[in-house]
Amino acid sequence: MLLGQAARALSRAGLLHAYGHASTRLNEGHFLVTPSVPLGLIAIDELGIVVPTEGPLPDGVAGEVLAHQEIYKARPDVTAICRVQPPKLISLSTMARVPVPRHGFGAYLSIAYWSDPQLVRTRETAQELAAQLGDRNAIVMRGNGAIVVADSIERAVVLAWYLEDSARVELDILRTGTDEGLVLTDEEARSRATWSGGIAERMWAHLTAGDVRSAD
Repeated sequence: MLLGQAARALSRAGLLHAYGHASTRLNEGHFLVTPSVPLGLIAIDELGIVVPTEGPLPDGVAGEVLAHQEIYKARPDVTAICRVQPPKLISLSTMARVPVPRHGFGAYLSIAYWSDPQLVRTRETAQELAAQLGDRNAIVMRGNGAIVVADSIERAVVLAWYLEDSARVELDILRTGTDEGLVLTDEEARSRATWSGGIAERMWAHLTAGDVRSAD
């Protein structure tokens, strides 16, 4: 199953650990989400849990899946969500900073910042987070990882990897004691952020290499 393959890829890439979740939209009123287990342990035949975009969460899903509900309601263009805890990004977030587009991977990202360090466990907070995300494709959560959205689960996983790599670059620059590194202009970023030429497909193949489902 594609969602399970994505879950295991996120775990193998070190983009999450015991916590985190991923989902894909099924239709206007429902989405499929990973169960509340470490994503690296998702079984090959795991089908996920169907969640309505309206109403209470079913048993067996993480409380923060409330954020998935509110994002799907607010963003018809979003068909996949990854909730991740990339270590370098978490370090950067504690400085109230997010990566800026300094290299090619960073060009694909439009990032919001969420300053509340608490878990998203109420409907009101989930709605506020979705509003803060706006039309961006990622929101960095202070000391708590990030949520990445895309029009496919493959691209959501790829963008999660890009986000962590962008945090790596940002931290490397900060270690030099200066903040004068070059940043892509808006025009440079738009031109660089192309998906043509199998960009997402190649990174997806890299991140899923060795997964049993990759050979299907």
